[in-house]
Amino acid sequence: MENSAPKNVGSENDASKDPQGTPDRRPRSRRRVLIAAVAGCAVLGGLLTLLPWGPSGTRAARPAPGAQALAAVTKGVTAALPDLAVLIHEREAHLRTHPKDARAWAVLGAAYVEQGRRTAEPANYPKAEKALRASLRVRERNAEALDGMAALANARRDFHAARTWSEAALKVDRKRWTTYPLLIEAQTGMGDYKAAKRSLDRLLKLRSGPAVQARAAALYRDRGWREDAAAALSDAAAATEVPAERAAYLERAGQLAWERGDLEVALRHFQEAVRLDPDQRAALAGQGRTLAALGRSTEALNAYRAALAKQPLPEYALELGELYESLGLGQAARVQYDLLRERAARAAAGGVDEELVLGLLEADHGDTEMAVRRLRVEWRRQPGIAVADALGWALHRSGEDEEALKFARRATDRQKGGGVRSALYVYHRGMIERSLEMAGPARRHLEEALRINPHFSPTRVPLAEAALEELGEPSVEDVPDMDAEPRRK
Repeated sequence: MENSAPKNVGSENDASKDPQGTPDRRPRSRRRVLIAAVAGCAVLGGLLTLLPWGPSGTRAARPAPGAQALAAVTKGVTAALPDLAVLIHEREAHLRTHPKDARAWAVLGAAYVEQGRRTAEPANYPKAEKALRASLRVRERNAEALDGMAALANARRDFHAARTWSEAALKVDRKRWTTYPLLIEAQTGMGDYKAAKRSLDRLLKLRSGPAVQARAAALYRDRGWREDAAAALSDAAAATEVPAERAAYLERAGQLAWERGDLEVALRHFQEAVRLDPDQRAALAGQGRTLAALGRSTEALNAYRAALAKQPLPEYALELGELYESLGLGQAARVQYDLLRERAARAAAGGVDEELVLGLLEADHGDTEMAVRRLRVEWRRQPGIAVADALGWALHRSGEDEEALKFARRATDRQKGGGVRSALYVYHRGMIERSLEMAGPARRHLEEALRINPHFSPTRVPLAEAALEELGEPSVEDVPDMDAEPRRK
């Protein structure tokens, strides 16, 4: 892959931690107030305009589109697509007469990364790499370009390279706060959750504000701290004045609400995100997911189609295909699965690793042996929790249940990083245990999956309910002995 990481770069030193080893977090009472405040703003979005006002009482002038996008890409936050187009045009015109401007090349590269991420157009990534490498040729020790290369590697799901590029940027400037979110994303993708937590600790000491709160929320969610994640996103959404950035945070808040089965809250967040930024296609896909769970199938199909029209991510095609399948439209589902394979092939041509979604597709709707092969390779490359879950499920689907359970346990074991409260992961573990005739654990995990989110999948929820009915009521053997001595390791 062209996006190879630099060699012989320095690593970070450990930072100090509090006695519990957890990042500083705000008092829960304050967070609850903030959650209520943001929810109120979402409900009254059509009546309130949260824009800055000047000292004379008139509304302050907004920055020019190119300047807005520049501020966004240099902070690593979501930029509006029209503003990005302006910024790219401006930087390309500037570089035609100033080809030795390292910073301009770095900004152009970062803008292409963001445009590729927001449109799911993989052709942007080779352009981004060309611009970023041009910046590094002009000035080798160039933290902005190194950050851009890290962002590009994360967008391509090459987390090993992203970690190395991030560490290279920190070797240039240890206090460069914008590098830490990139490093945390890479460390999480590699399954190194302890390192990600240490990096977040350092970031919180260097910087506060919406971008940092949103990054903290992602780690809190991965640790299973849902209330803290929701509060951090509420803080972030309340603090930013940029519509595209606020929309991105509301989309993530909607995803959190979806994951806990709070459909009405999720739908409000997704709708407000699209109102603020009509190009927020992740929120449109979120609407599709939520509307399907609410039984509003026609609206759900329309939302998914709109999301795929402007951001054709393979995972959206997988979700839409499974929705068609749940409605008895097998042929329409197969069309989406074929489109997924085509889009994944296009993404691979742009250097994007889509092995995870391809493995999930093949495990449930294609060649299970191919799914296992793909996901074994992916696990060796970047052993994150999502890959552990997918590989465990693929092994189960191919009949290798004992090995499958090892990976399913890893995906749901807090001690190994699997703290995320995922109904899908717990469902997978329960079904594997059922196949191994472990009735008690299977029942507990299938019930837990439905408690976490009773609507987590249009195809799998009926299967979980049927499996529970087949397992029947728990027996005496299923009840743990509370007086027993703990097992020594």
